[in-house]
Amino acid sequence: MQPIYLVLCLAGAALPLSQFVPWLAAHGLHLPLLLQQASASPIAAFAWADVVVSGIAVAVFVVVEGRRLAMPRWWLPLCCLAVGPSLALPLFLLLRERHLSAGKLRAGVE
Repeated sequence: MQPIYLVLCLAGAALPLSQFVPWLAAHGLHLPLLLQQASASPIAAFAWADVVVSGIAVAVFVVVEGRRLAMPRWWLPLCCLAVGPSLALPLFLLLRERHLSAGKLRAGVE
């Protein structure tokens, strides 16, 4: 699963940033314009509402599961929410998979 999560991390960073960076270059960090364009149509508002709710769900999952498993660097995916849940979730799943695999190796289980 680790290679799949890694590919999803790359896609989850590249695809949103490929849309945002040109907008940012054209408009700068103009938050009122960003909010206006994000809610300019029902479909844009739908997409943003979905991203916000997904981001909150990912944040809760990362905090609870990261602490439950005593994972190192569980907070790193929270920082990646600045890009979006499309990066934060696969990054957390990759870190979680590595943590669980390392625990199995230490315990002598394959």
